[in-house]
Amino acid sequence: MDSLPKFSSEIHEVADATEANELYQRNGWTDGLPIVPPTEAAVARFLDAAKLAPDAVIGIEPVRRRSITAEKVAIAAVMAGCLPEYLPVVVAVVKAMCQPEYALHGSTASTGGSAPFIVVNGPVRRAIGMNATHNVLANASRANASIGRSIRLILLNVLGGIPGQLDRSTLGHPGKFTFCIAEDEEDSPWLPLAVERGVPAGTSAVTALQVESPLQIMNEWTHDPKEICDTYAAAMRSNMLLYSIWEGNYAVVIPKQHREIFAAAGWSKQNIRDYVYEKARVKRGEWRGVGKAAVAGRKDEDKVYCALRSPDDLLVIAAGGPAGGFAAILPPWYGKKSLAVTMPVGA
Repeated sequence: MDSLPKFSSEIHEVADATEANELYQRNGWTDGLPIVPPTEAAVARFLDAAKLAPDAVIGIEPVRRRSITAEKVAIAAVMAGCLPEYLPVVVAVVKAMCQPEYALHGSTASTGGSAPFIVVNGPVRRAIGMNATHNVLANASRANASIGRSIRLILLNVLGGIPGQLDRSTLGHPGKFTFCIAEDEEDSPWLPLAVERGVPAGTSAVTALQVESPLQIMNEWTHDPKEICDTYAAAMRSNMLLYSIWEGNYAVVIPKQHREIFAAAGWSKQNIRDYVYEKARVKRGEWRGVGKAAVAGRKDEDKVYCALRSPDDLLVIAAGGPAGGFAAILPPWYGKKSLAVTMPVGA
């Protein structure tokens, strides 16, 4: 790189990395954790790795029409601790989140406290060292953690998603720091999520979905795939009664022990979706049993509400460690008001 590109962001002169961090903390430009100072040289390296000009528009938030440029995305990626080779994945996530069906503004501003959940498929997972197994929803990979954190820093600094200001979350959840995983394609009997959603096999892609806090379930007492799916559906019904009854994209993350049971029975992801679709339903009158008699009403108490509009609303993801009869249900932020979006990396 012979010379640095021309940047539009304001430049701040500080003594060292410690003072850079203090500057960012004082101004609310970080998520509360330390950052890597986004120097001009570092940002330029990231843009060069992704072959992007600083002023290239990656996406436009559909409601307030705020442009998100490559320069701002690269700054966030540097701050979050990414390596330059992660930037194309971050860019793909931003593109996905700017699609109208994702409802980026509403989900960022809501009191509901949702977080972007990101699933990465394809060769890029292994190329950048993403984690798809042990501790997959938590701390086990620099790539997972920093890619997800990049998105939070973009929401903060580019879109103004500051807690107590635009971000009106009552509680939030830890996924608002970072919530990014890779699918365990190598040890799965199923098609990858992105392939099921129309991306050609062998193509790297991301899927983004606004979710509430995950609910971990356990069922180690059966080898019947229907009984395991009954447990998944029970967790979804619980969410419908305790949080939101509205239908939309749920995600289920299935580790290896449950996957092996499904595989032995010849069950595909579609079999899981079809079964759960029929089981994840509640009646309006059931609200009375959870302290919500005021909304149960006096009429139509037998009216049935489905968690999913159709079986295809359920995102089935192969990921997690090799031992333990666990899985995780990730409920949607606001039903069909915000839907999952899949975007190829490099699109």
